This record gives sequence, C-alpha cells and structure tokens, in this order.
Amino acid sequence: MRAWVDGQILSDPRGPAVAVSDHGFTVGDGVFEAIKVVDGRPFALTRHLDRLARSASGLGLPEVDDAVVRRAVAAVLADHDLPLGRIRVTYTGGPAPLGSGRGDAPPTLVVVADAMTPFPDVTAVSTVPWPRNERGALAGLKTTSYAENVVALAHARERGASEAVFANVAGHLCEGTGSNVFYVVDGELRTPTLASGCLAGVTRALVLEWFGGREVDEPIGVVRSASEVFLVSTTRDVQAVSRWDDLDLPAPGPVTAAAAERWREREPELLGD
Repeated sequence: MRAWVDGQILSDPRGPAVAVSDHGFTVGDGVFEAIKVVDGRPFALTRHLDRLARSASGLGLPEVDDAVVRRAVAAVLADHDLPLGRIRVTYTGGPAPLGSGRGDAPPTLVVVADAMTPFPDVTAVSTVPWPRNERGALAGLKTTSYAENVVALAHARERGASEAVFANVAGHLCEGTGSNVFYVVDGELRTPTLASGCLAGVTRALVLEWFGGREVDEPIGVVRSASEVFLVSTTRDVQAVSRWDDLDLPAPGPVTAAAAERWREREPELLGD
C-alpha cells in the first residue's frame, strides 16, 4: 500500500494521517472514487475524476484540483508493482468543529493505491428491506457516508449473498451497495435510469456505450421475470448473478457472457486515460 495525503507520500501508510476533527471522519462529509489499476495503469481515470468533481460539487465542497489529483495518482503508482490493484481518492470537508457545520479549514485530499484480489466471476445477491431515497440530498453522489451500505451488506451476507440490492422509495429497482444492476427480460438487456437514484457508475456507462441496453425504471419485482442478471462496478467489471434471494439464474447467461467478452475487448482502450 502507498498513501499520499495533502501533498506528501506517507512513510507509514498505516499510521496516523488525518486530523481527528476531519469532517470526513466525524460526519462522513466527503466524496471518493475507486479506480482499478491494471499493470500499473489506472483505468478510465478521466471519467472517475470527472465524477469526483460532480460529487464534490453536489456535496457543496470546494472545486477539486484535477491536476493535483493526477499528480497524486502518479505518485502512489510510481515504482509500485501493481498487476491488479485499486486507487482510492478521498476528498473531504477538512478539519471542522465537532458537529454538522463545516469549518474554515481547506479540504483534505487522500490518494491510496493497493493490490486487489479479483472478484469471482459469479455471485449471489439479496434484496434488502431498506430503500434508497432517490429524492435525497445525496442521491447519485459517491460520498463517504456509507454506513447504510455497511448495514445492507451485512444483511446480505447473513443470507449467503455477497451483494445487497436496494429498491428505491418508489419501489423500483435501484442499485447494489457498490454496483449497478443489469438484467435481461424477453431478450432485452435493461438497467435502471439515473433518476432511480442509482450511482452513475463508470462501468455502467461503458457497458451501455460498448454493448448496449435500455435504461428503464421498473418495480424491483421485474427481476422475477429475468432470464439472467449481472452486476457491474469498477472492481467487478461484469459479474454474473447465479442467485437472487430464492431465484436461481443461469450464470453466466448468453447476454452476460457476451457483455463480459465485449468488456475484455474494449477495456485496454481506457488504461492510463
């Protein structure tokens, strides 16, 4: 692991690095990006940094300095052998009073690079009883306020699944804790629209661009009619779903296999970009 904090590479990346009063630590006032690294090169870096900027703006944080983040990414990757890894960029409100109000200190920027174990090709998911609020202040933003996801993922794992899936307040299929959902009905590949409250996933957008699919909002029960399902994310790529609650699914089905193959063909285009 290598870590860069506000301009400095840490000699001990596991040691103290951020103020105990940092607003990202005390109240989750921050945004982040997770970026896959393949053979030492970040994947789709520009798209991730664009989303980081949108999330920061949506949270009301000062504008992210794109050039500084890029220098930090280069610093943590320099002389760091990462055949497969991930970078995490975290940008917070900085030190502040111990409450919800922000202080006057500048934001905190942390960039960490570490090795990553590949996700399995197939997984199981579980629907959780708590909805995503598609009308909430944080809808569609990638913030560090992740406790809801922690609770949901623990719920799913108690049921033998590795990912939890949310409906939104309207009862429509939304997203996983760290993934977007694609499903096939009547031979058509579908995924929820961004209006559902789901994150505008980088991998989601690339699958739609490279492989196709229809964005549509439907009741989460539509999954009972699906012939196959897959998840996508920066760390999963295209991952087949073999079981959703008590529903068994082919994994991978033909559409999933074709999407995964297209992903493997096109992925090199965005390495280092």
